[in-house]
Amino acid sequence: MPVKVRNAIILALAFYVVWTAATFFLEGRIQTLLRPEAVFDRLVYVVVANLAIGIVGALLMLRFVISSGGVNQEHTGFGRRSPSIPWIAMGAALGLGLYFIQGAPSTNPMVILNAYAQVFVVSVAEVLVCWALVGGVLKGVFGGSRWVAAAGAAVVASLLFGVYHFAHSPPFDTIGMVVLLTVVGLATSAFFFASRDVYATIAFHNFLGVYGVVQALAAADKLGGYAVPQVPLLATAIFSLLILVAADALIVRRLQLPQAGALR
Repeated sequence: MPVKVRNAIILALAFYVVWTAATFFLEGRIQTLLRPEAVFDRLVYVVVANLAIGIVGALLMLRFVISSGGVNQEHTGFGRRSPSIPWIAMGAALGLGLYFIQGAPSTNPMVILNAYAQVFVVSVAEVLVCWALVGGVLKGVFGGSRWVAAAGAAVVASLLFGVYHFAHSPPFDTIGMVVLLTVVGLATSAFFFASRDVYATIAFHNFLGVYGVVQALAAADKLGGYAVPQVPLLATAIFSLLILVAADALIVRRLQLPQAGALR
């Protein structure tokens, strides 16, 4: 194995550990998400663990391992010169379809939109760290055909996604939930390596978390509050998307060669 590839693997896994540790210290350790009154703690968790480390930090690490030759940029979901609109639409449609197939605790569009916004920033960080960074690096490591390499990377990325939830508040830190989320991660892995597009994967993956949020709201009889626009949630999601787009353009895709658009 070339030294630059080995170094990329070490850096990617080390970054995953840092991100998971930040999640534990800022969320799981003090059960931030279980304390509605912990507004400041929740803000710190979102900004530090997700925006700073999970999004900007992950993209900076991607830039480094790509520029150093440790990973093929095409494997990271940033291979095209711009996000694929058809794949994004497909990701959103498939994710929404799965939401309804599972039983759709609410069909109110505003409830779904608010729930989508609530989990968006965390989903972006999860996709960037577990799939774009770790999965992208590992795809170039596994031998065999393109699909064999993707399958190997998919299994590891999904497993790491599941294990990362040990750093969260209950009930996500239980063995049963981690196993379930690892299986859920396989669906995201399949979509990521098929689409080769980070934005499309985020659109799909985020819907996998919406069902749980809406189901919890329904169980707590709190759907009524989500039937109207939740401005803080929507604003946070929009801000997260803007950070992702800006960091993508300024950090990752500026490395591309002119012919990268041929990867569409």
